[in-house]
Amino acid sequence: MRGSIVAEDSAPPSEEVLEEGASEPEEVVDEESATLTTVWSPEPTGADEVLSTSVEEWISEVAFESTADVPIPDRLVDQVIGQEAGSVVIKKAAEQRRHMLMIGDPGTGKSMLARSMTDLLPRDALEDVLVYPNEDDENVPRVRTVPAGRAERIVKVQKEAVRQQREKSQRMLFIAFAAIGFLLLIAALQSGDLFTLLFGGFLLVFGYMFIRSRLGAVDDSRIPKVLVKHDLNELPPFVDATATLSGSLLGDVRHDPFQSGGMETPAHDRVEPGAIHRAHKGVLYIDEINLLRLEEQQALLTAMQDRAFPISGRSERSSGALTKTEPVPCDFILIAAGNLDAIQGMHPALRSRIRGYGYEVYVNSEMPDTSRNRRRLIRFIAQEVLRDQDTVREIPHFDKSAVAIILREAQRRAGRRGKLSLRLRELGGLVRIAGDLAVEAGAPLTSAEHVLGARNIAKPLEQQVADRMIERRQDYAMLVNSGERVGRVNGLAVLGANSGLSDFSGIMLPVEALVTPSQGGGGKIHATGGLSDLAKESVTNVSAVIKKLTGKDISDYDIHIQFVDTHGVDGDSASITIATAIISALENIPIRQDLAMTGSLSVRGEVLPIGGVTAKIEAAARSGVKTIVVPRANMQDVLLDDRFEDMVEVVAVDTLDEVMQYALIKHEQKASLVERLEAVIDRLTPEMQSKISLV
Repeated sequence: MRGSIVAEDSAPPSEEVLEEGASEPEEVVDEESATLTTVWSPEPTGADEVLSTSVEEWISEVAFESTADVPIPDRLVDQVIGQEAGSVVIKKAAEQRRHMLMIGDPGTGKSMLARSMTDLLPRDALEDVLVYPNEDDENVPRVRTVPAGRAERIVKVQKEAVRQQREKSQRMLFIAFAAIGFLLLIAALQSGDLFTLLFGGFLLVFGYMFIRSRLGAVDDSRIPKVLVKHDLNELPPFVDATATLSGSLLGDVRHDPFQSGGMETPAHDRVEPGAIHRAHKGVLYIDEINLLRLEEQQALLTAMQDRAFPISGRSERSSGALTKTEPVPCDFILIAAGNLDAIQGMHPALRSRIRGYGYEVYVNSEMPDTSRNRRRLIRFIAQEVLRDQDTVREIPHFDKSAVAIILREAQRRAGRRGKLSLRLRELGGLVRIAGDLAVEAGAPLTSAEHVLGARNIAKPLEQQVADRMIERRQDYAMLVNSGERVGRVNGLAVLGANSGLSDFSGIMLPVEALVTPSQGGGGKIHATGGLSDLAKESVTNVSAVIKKLTGKDISDYDIHIQFVDTHGVDGDSASITIATAIISALENIPIRQDLAMTGSLSVRGEVLPIGGVTAKIEAAARSGVKTIVVPRANMQDVLLDDRFEDMVEVVAVDTLDEVMQYALIKHEQKASLVERLEAVIDRLTPEMQSKISLV
């Protein structure tokens, strides 16, 4: 099973099913791990079919009063939601001690999967690591491994032996100096020289204290240092080395400010283990693996190959640079993680090592909206509440109404109908904020009121920016949502599309076009508004489409396109907006201003799907727009909040001529324009909307 594995949306077929109406959890034997796993109330049939029923209707049939009634599996690997393929690979990798590379969106459970591997590794293989002084070369400390739990006992025995030897030496030293002092006293009394007595006594006391301290220092220098220690029967180590520096990852030797004069610290006592050494016989987890420098990745590769790596000073100007230990054991399992761009920054040899001796997994960012998966999300809420127990501020459990809103939010953030978001870190933040509001209100359970309040105060930065933009435009009368204008269209866009967040924030994107005769031929297209390269390419493609569809030679015109009060426009979702504005300006046909639109445009005149459609529609509703034109393919992705459903009408289109039918107002040239467009557009979309009567 080695190689690349892509996590699928399907649920594992091995999960047992209980009878209808079962309210008590049942212990089901996991055939693969031979351990007991708690499964909460699965249905006998249809558990993996995508649901068409609303969350509110479905949850009324689920037998629980609050998340306190939901059992939680003991093993961390069984608590992971929606990553069935990843869970299978984790178990295989733990059994075979294989490395892993997990790629996917942030907050989808990569670190939780990695941490769960420690439950599956053997505990009897743990080892303690000690470093000893080297009598032959003090700059090459010796390394020794012992079974787990013995290192501290060894050090304790050595310290006790040194203490006893020190006490014996100090007694003999005291007797010797006492004898010398007695002889000095007798000599001074016989000579009557008091000054000689005082001076000799001072030298005697000073010599005694100096020799005593030196004897103690010599004895302490023989005591080994524990680099890595474990308690008996503890879990194998899980070390998160994300964003660590070279010394923290690979180990280091501390600088000694006292390098001579008998006050220096022994070299072995200045050795500090790195994350690779502390992860010995356990798991080393590194997120955003591409952020490691290539030299560090090469050293990591060496440690993986040799299963041992010497510790040396990482600072060239430090006295520790002279010290280099014997190879220190570091037999760890590497779980590297990151987004898709992380692959580009990985050392080729490091990735080859993982591919040759491990697994690659692409984690899910969404899962099917099935009854089984909805129940898993309910269990996720219970797990988040449990995770906050025994903290400074515990949050109460969630009742059915609160759970329903969380499930609805998971649907919205998935961005696709029939899917549930697996950006569980973001959902977990909403759960905790709602719980905090319930604590402030003194409520025994978190209710729908608290979740709605949490959603309002926990808006992402992008949504806050969008709200302020809408408010500013309203204050300065820049928001046009009524009447008609030539060459002006209300487009729609999202903020945060590339931020790694699932909760997009929509904004209005007014686009204005002006067409003027070209002076001297060779017309140009001028676009302003901080467009990205992709958006600029979209403008160029639109001009080619308009040339074909209208039959006009746009080289005779200078076309000016302005994205009003907008900067940083990215993507091609404004293609139909640009095309509509330019055609309106060319044909001098007004456009409805109570209408907004979004959609990509192919060179054949088809309207193609875009992302963030729900956020865009809700932004239009907040701006007072009544009708929104979207690609027909995106209608399955529209999941409006209840307060917006009655505020707007959403119209689905397939081609540019249908856009014109809705966008252009009644005009003597409208009918002929739509007919011309309808005649030249290549209709490749299999499902076409019925022809709408011209108005």
